[in-house]
Amino acid sequence: MKFSRLILSLAALAVASPALAGPVALKANPVDDDGRVTLGDIFDGATGAAAEVVVGTRAGPSLIFDAGALQAQALRAGLRWENPAGLSRVVVRAGSADVDASAAAPVSTSSTSAPAPRQRAAVAQRAIARNDMVQVAFVSGGVKLTITGRALRNAAVGEAVPVLNLQSGRTIDAVAVAPGRAVTGPAAFSARAEAASSSTIIR
Repeated sequence: MKFSRLILSLAALAVASPALAGPVALKANPVDDDGRVTLGDIFDGATGAAAEVVVGTRAGPSLIFDAGALQAQALRAGLRWENPAGLSRVVVRAGSADVDASAAAPVSTSSTSAPAPRQRAAVAQRAIARNDMVQVAFVSGGVKLTITGRALRNAAVGEAVPVLNLQSGRTIDAVAVAPGRAVTGPAAFSARAEAASSSTIIR
């Protein structure tokens, strides 16, 4: 009789375990520095052993996860991600250390000729990749507002990048200023002018 009660108790705990999973939130711009992508690289709120769980290996500048599969992996590690924005994919990009290394490496192209200097500069300066989560800041007259959305195209520093506001469904015309960051409004004109000036000096 005692053995039966023990079995029932263990079964109840097994069923209830997903409900006890700790809630986490997707980072605005998930990155990793060593090619081993962990739950701690992807989620805010992931702590302890769960944060060290490796969910993928990145061999290139980014690694794309299916959101549903990632949600299941997190749950198995004891983390609950609700995916409130309804994302279908999650992109993890190389951190600053890997970006520096990849910029120094030769860039492969479909042709046999080496990439032109302007092409190499564009690759080195790329700040945002399509489907990245991007923080967009609107600054005007001492007022600053920030939203997080999904980039709809690749963009180097100083280039225009449309960003989809996942809450309103509207697209924001912004300018990339750093990895995972963009500006809109009056600041966008300044950022574009500054990037153009820097490019002229380099040439």
